[in-house]
Amino acid sequence: MITTEFLSQLDRFNLIIKKRVTSSYTGSRRSVIHGRGITIKDHRIYSTGDDFRSIDWRIFARTDDLYIRRYEEDKSLTTHIIVDHSASMNFGKGITKFDYSSMLGVGMAYLTMKENEKFQFSTFSEELETFKSKRGMGHLAEMVEHLNNIKLIGFSKFKDAMIKYKKMIGSRALVVIISDFLFNIDEIERGLFMLGEHDMKIIQVLDPVERELLFSGDFRLKDSETKNILRTYINPRLRIGYKQRLESHISKIAKLCDELGVDFHIITTDKPIFDAFYDILK
Repeated sequence: MITTEFLSQLDRFNLIIKKRVTSSYTGSRRSVIHGRGITIKDHRIYSTGDDFRSIDWRIFARTDDLYIRRYEEDKSLTTHIIVDHSASMNFGKGITKFDYSSMLGVGMAYLTMKENEKFQFSTFSEELETFKSKRGMGHLAEMVEHLNNIKLIGFSKFKDAMIKYKKMIGSRALVVIISDFLFNIDEIERGLFMLGEHDMKIIQVLDPVERELLFSGDFRLKDSETKNILRTYINPRLRIGYKQRLESHISKIAKLCDELGVDFHIITTDKPIFDAFYDILK
């Protein structure tokens, strides 16, 4: 069950919707930012550490000099929050990965709302389900009620969901994706590439049992998505092999996010929700 009691703890945070603002906000809804946007304002010489995706290659072709495009863009951006509701998210002792992920998503929506900005909340498994973008606590309450009644079924068709989602986003936005990401790394890469023009936060949520496999003996394991059953004996050797494969998968996700300039966080469901937000937003 998803609760909202933790939201009052988040009043200590301020979610920064826009990054790298180069001029102070004085009431106008327009600001100059570094990065990709709507209208080119001017150019400046490239400096080490600048986003290479903002290089104007046409100027480079003419002059052999690197220049960065600077854009004028609406400061008011929608924050897009996307939570995995496939069957694998219905795992967890005490709190499921889905409930924990939903609380993270609701918290992000709450912080966005505090900034008087719009948020759009969506879930995905085999299909993408999107709520209409709105402001206000009423919308937040409706969303929580829906999340508490949603059925966790099917596979995570991440790439297909992101292809559909890309068509829904107009201008540059902040996209927060929350999932266990326990699917093929190629699927993850192709999905993230679809949204590469946007700022992204990727949050991988795992149960401590998944992360550590701290039990042993004979077990009958059932895949929550395929329903396949595996009978196995868990011993130290198997545990070591399992953890090596899992950590390798996590490392690949982290490396991919680093290459794409995406913020990546991994959180287990035994972490207090306030501490999780502290790690994500610091």
